[in-house]
Amino acid sequence: MFKLITKNNQNNHARSGEYATSNGVIKTPVFMNVATQAAIKGALSSDDLKEIHCQVALANTYHLHIRPGDELIRRQGGLHKFMAWDKPILTDSGGFQIFSLAKLRKITEEGVRFSSHVDGRKIFMSPEDSIRIQANLGSDIIMAFDECIEIPSPRKYVEESCDMTYRWLVRCNEELKRQSTDGFSRSLFGINQGATYEDLRINHMKRIAELDLPGYAIGGLAVGETTQQMYDITEIVTEHMPEDKPRYLMGVGTPQNLVECVARGIDFFDCVMPARNGRHGKLYTWSEGSININNEKFKEDSRPIDSECDCPVCAKFSRAYLRHLFKSGELLAMRLAVLHNLHFYNTLMERIRESIEQGTFEELRKKVGSVS
Repeated sequence: MFKLITKNNQNNHARSGEYATSNGVIKTPVFMNVATQAAIKGALSSDDLKEIHCQVALANTYHLHIRPGDELIRRQGGLHKFMAWDKPILTDSGGFQIFSLAKLRKITEEGVRFSSHVDGRKIFMSPEDSIRIQANLGSDIIMAFDECIEIPSPRKYVEESCDMTYRWLVRCNEELKRQSTDGFSRSLFGINQGATYEDLRINHMKRIAELDLPGYAIGGLAVGETTQQMYDITEIVTEHMPEDKPRYLMGVGTPQNLVECVARGIDFFDCVMPARNGRHGKLYTWSEGSININNEKFKEDSRPIDSECDCPVCAKFSRAYLRHLFKSGELLAMRLAVLHNLHFYNTLMERIRESIEQGTFEELRKKVGSVS
């Protein structure tokens, strides 16, 4: 399923590749646009995503199970039809949301009992449940159910959690085999955990690699550790990730984070940051780094957000107009800002892939580092 196209020189571990799914080929490195509840926050449609060169939409198991319900989505023809998206979809297992949103939860070997953040109703989710829900959604790439460990956490707790996450992964794999009788091809990615304990991260990665899954992710980062710790853990773990499988760093991050982690061998990324920042007026540019469009200095600025950008927003609208929309509380402000930011991220990944294949990645790495 994964084809390695170009591996960079000895100065870094950047690589380009292709990952084939039932709904299209994903060119890597790739940034997955986050459509948590089958929609991008900021009023973007599936057609908008295609216009800004999005390759993969990421939806969330927890949220869609809570509302409108995965069985309903299955009856509607699956998530692709439900949201009118004919390209690959990856679904997060729901583990992170359970551990971050559910105020009351009880973790056992069987699974997790928790209260819905929407209406408080009691819910139980096991590894098998998570896989069945994702199968109902019709995901192309299914994430294993895991425990996202808080940082910092006591070493003994992290050890026990990693062991349980491994056992949950085995159960996820077995359940997916039972679910894969409907003619659709789905890939299960295992998730590496271990907080910031390097030896636990390495040991856990070695164990899950033995299961020979279609892909692997690094989870439990960007949750409170320093940026350097995140880079260090990523570099250490990728050394033990199979070279012939895609590598996914979950929940990361800034443009500089992306290019630095590509340099450490990562292929897949996702993060709510570009859309969330856009909704608050923080916009990314190639020439000036990030700007806050709400600032007074943009009140009469007739230039586009970024003169180097060819997105639909920069082609038509000025900074002055965007600022006016934000100051007026117009919903169009969020839509245009998110559209621009996601276009920036998708274009960044295109430039990263081109630079890897042309041998100019280090030049791009320096440029992105100076403007992030």
